[in-house]
Amino acid sequence: MGEPLDTFKRPLRDLRVSVTDRCNFRCVYCMPKEVFGKDFQFLPRGEILSFEEIERLVRVFVGLGVQKVRLTGGEPLVRRNIERLVEMLAKVSDLDLTLTTNGSLLAGKAQALRDAGLKRVTVSLDSLDDEVFKSMNDVDFPVARVLEGMDAAEAAGLAPIKVNMVVKRGLNEQSILPMAHHFRGTGRILRFIEYMDVGSSNGWRLNDVVSAREIVATIDRELPLEPVEKNYPGEVAERWRYRDGSGEIGVIASVTQAFCADCTRARLSADGSLYTCLFATQGHDLRGLVRSDATDAQIADSIAAIWTARDDRYSELRSAETAGLKKIEMSFIGG
Repeated sequence: MGEPLDTFKRPLRDLRVSVTDRCNFRCVYCMPKEVFGKDFQFLPRGEILSFEEIERLVRVFVGLGVQKVRLTGGEPLVRRNIERLVEMLAKVSDLDLTLTTNGSLLAGKAQALRDAGLKRVTVSLDSLDDEVFKSMNDVDFPVARVLEGMDAAEAAGLAPIKVNMVVKRGLNEQSILPMAHHFRGTGRILRFIEYMDVGSSNGWRLNDVVSAREIVATIDRELPLEPVEKNYPGEVAERWRYRDGSGEIGVIASVTQAFCADCTRARLSADGSLYTCLFATQGHDLRGLVRSDATDAQIADSIAAIWTARDDRYSELRSAETAGLKKIEMSFIGG
């Protein structure tokens, strides 16, 4: 059914699976309201991959060398019976299965997800201040609900929890230190993410980016840090630990320190399109193959051909010209 893609410059190790194009908030990557408001049209149910189709594709990807699958969205916890999909994927051997969520529904879902076989969660949280949090995400729920979700996830055994904070200048850079103080010593790994030009509708400007270097320097002045080696080749986050041994943070610098050459991550959208880059302008249809008479081996051959021919390196080429490209929105392709 295909061989692991180990021999290529960028092996395929990590698959992000968007299980829904629906989300119960508009994050900084999916603004403005006039584009992603309450009347936004989502995909018809028949165009979204079924759980059985997702499981089949995941097994094919694992045969090609994928070791980690992260369920994303939109917001994956709004997908009905998401626990059943987790249970199906948890039976795939040697698979590291995780999920990224905004945390709004996590408190009520954490135990069921763990019972189904989920291993860990990553939670998005851009500030501890409700007003700042709302300005970043346009939500109708408070920070407290997200923190309650983390507590429930930890109690259920979905640990260690990673906390993703997107930093946008003029909105939440003053939350960097409060977030560092809050999560230091908790065992939860806070990761700061440079504000990226994902999609085409959020009005991204380079001036809005708070660089990873600036983020680390801000924390280091008050809470001394030292660098830590990556956990594995292709890990996107630079790791730093507190010198007093009270934990670690990560910074993801895809704008100022591009890591395209080491990228091992593919993305599968809710409608079955394969994207080889977060900043892609188009995908490759796998749904048609899955719903045809194609065998698993034929699907694997198609995926291998797409992956080995990839030449995308958007972050290395980013400029005023590339920033205006019509890219796929974060709510569709997944984080």
